[in-house]
Parts: sequence; C-alpha cells; structure tokens
Amino acid sequence: MAPIRLDLTARLCEQLGLFERPGVRVVSAEPADDELLTSVHDEDYVRAVQAASADPRQAQEVFGLGTEDDPAFPGMHEAAARIVGGSVDLGRALVAGRTLHGVNFCGGMHHAKPGCASGFCVYNDAAAAIVAMLRDGAERVAYVDLDCHHGDGTEAVFWDDPRVLTVSVHESGTTLFPGTGFADELGGAGALGSAVNLALPAGTGDAGWLRAVHAVVPQLVGAFRPDVLVTQHGCDTHALDPLGHLVVSVDAQRAAASSMHALAHSAAGGRWLALGGGGYEVVDVVPRTWAHLVAEASQQPLPPQTPLPEPWRRHVLEVLGREAPRTMTDGAQVAFAGWDSGYDPGDAVDRAILATRRAAFPLHGLDPDFD
Repeated sequence: MAPIRLDLTARLCEQLGLFERPGVRVVSAEPADDELLTSVHDEDYVRAVQAASADPRQAQEVFGLGTEDDPAFPGMHEAAARIVGGSVDLGRALVAGRTLHGVNFCGGMHHAKPGCASGFCVYNDAAAAIVAMLRDGAERVAYVDLDCHHGDGTEAVFWDDPRVLTVSVHESGTTLFPGTGFADELGGAGALGSAVNLALPAGTGDAGWLRAVHAVVPQLVGAFRPDVLVTQHGCDTHALDPLGHLVVSVDAQRAAASSMHALAHSAAGGRWLALGGGGYEVVDVVPRTWAHLVAEASQQPLPPQTPLPEPWRRHVLEVLGREAPRTMTDGAQVAFAGWDSGYDPGDAVDRAILATRRAAFPLHGLDPDFD
C-alpha cells in the first residue's frame, strides 16, 4: 500500500492528459468528520484510530491497529479520513446530479469493518459513500467488488440492509485472505440475497475471470435496479501481483472497467462511482490499470497501444531504479465465452460460477441456468 502507487497513477493520468479532458475536474477532499465516520464505524474504534494517529504507541491490536497489516503511524486518521471524504463527496455529487461519473482511485478500502482495521484498510470509504448516498435520497445502491480479495468489510456493513446489493468476485478464501466470501454467504435474515459472492480458484486467467464477472454481475445488478452503481477496481487480480494468485492482465482489467461503465448506464441511469482498492505491483500494473479507469470514466477510453509518456518512464527509473512498461497494454487478446455457451462441469471456474448463480439468482427472481 505504499503511497507511491497513487503518486505514479496521478502522474501518469496527468501526463496522458486525462485530467485536462473536457468535462473532467480534479477536486480535492477534506477529511471526513466524526459524524460521517461513525455512520459506518463504531465510535470507540474511531477514537482508537485518532489516538494511535496522535501517538502510534497507543495502537491497540483489539481494533486491528499496530499490526503487520495495519501499522499505526502519525497522521493515520487524517490520511484515512481524507480518502473517505473524497469518496463521499463524489457519491453525493452523483445523487445531486452534479456529475454522472466519479473516480477515487485512492479509495476502495473494502476490508475495514465497523469495529476494526483489516487488510491495509483503516476506514471504509466505499461504505461511507453508500451510506451518504442513501441519506441524500438514493433508494438502492449496488456495489460490485472486483478486487482479488473478498470485499468483506463493505459486505459486513450492509449485511442486513436490503437497500444495498454487494457483489464480490474474488479469489477463493481457501487460498487467500480474508478466508471468506463463499457462495452461501448471502446476507442477513432481513436482507437475504443482498450479499453475493463468487469465489474463483487460484490460477484463473483473463477468459475465466471475465466469464465469471459477466455470468453474475450484469444480471444481478440489472434485476436490483439501483440508483447508483459503485465499483471497486482492486488490480491485485493481475498475474504480477505479489499477494494474489489470479493471472489477469491489464487488458482484462480495462475490459472490466468498460463493462462496469456500460452497466452503470444500462442499470443505474449512468450514475457511477469507481474506486481503487488493492494492487501491489506499483509500476507495471497499478498506474496503467487506474489510468485506464479514469479514461473510461471520462467517456474516452485509451487505445491499448497508447505509449507511456517518456517523462513518466524516466521518473520511474529515477525513483525506483527500474524500467517501466512502454505501452498501456500487456498485449493480451481479451476474449471469453458467455454463460450461454454452456456449462462445463469439469471446469473449476464454471463450477464456482454455477454455485453462485444457484445460491443467489433465485433470490432475485432470476433463473440460475438460463438468465
């Protein structure tokens, strides 16, 4: 989670001219206040974060602070609260009709739970943005998580809330943190079907990953009819990522962003809040994937063969001592078979897809075998 991944992403977007495109505005954000943070998090947890932020020696592991994943550091509260402020501001702008799309690639902190930090995440900006949008008049919000890891924190916040659909497509918890997110995890008794999980086997590549996303997400979001679509684009699904075991390319991640953009228009009136998330290959993957996301949201996708600006590549060499990619593509030929091509019981990806469809689709009035 080194901040350089965000710096390199912003520099790349700037040097590609994405921030200067017509209709694009780069806006600053203030840290979320206590009232906003406690709309999602327990008050005693927020106080613990503030105390550890002022003096890291006060970090309490009972709140997930001072751990290997979430070490305490001076200014931690302000940094995490500012990420929340950015996502909330964008969400409110969407509901108010001041913008149609919003991107916060600093956000997507989906592991933070109401009462503790987890998995590099201190405050859950996605959940706070969804709560703010509901308070501002949105009646239903769909959240789609494409990170390699299960979006457990965001799911937990809305486990009993039928107004929010959370869909997470991730590597199976049998092989990856946080060890949750299986097909039978469907939401609380008063909101059964509000949580949907698709747990993919380690080693899933572009074709299987995109087949899985398209076999579950558009159908469920379309049936849910949300006012706003929120998507989390953790790019630790990439083959080069050091923490996950999926083998997805930048090209497939770009295709998924395009699909989420189209889904926002077909199912949510175009209102789309796109967030970052995980991603730990900070040169080859994170900046390119999220620059593609920004370009997609600006309604002008970048051609895959777009060269990376030489000043950006020189900066990477100077700062990190390594060569950067030359273009915005991995050279992958992105293609996948839709679910209507037929189910292969011998394929582990298809078995995972079918398990999720059979568990969740009937709860939304969908036929798991044909819709």
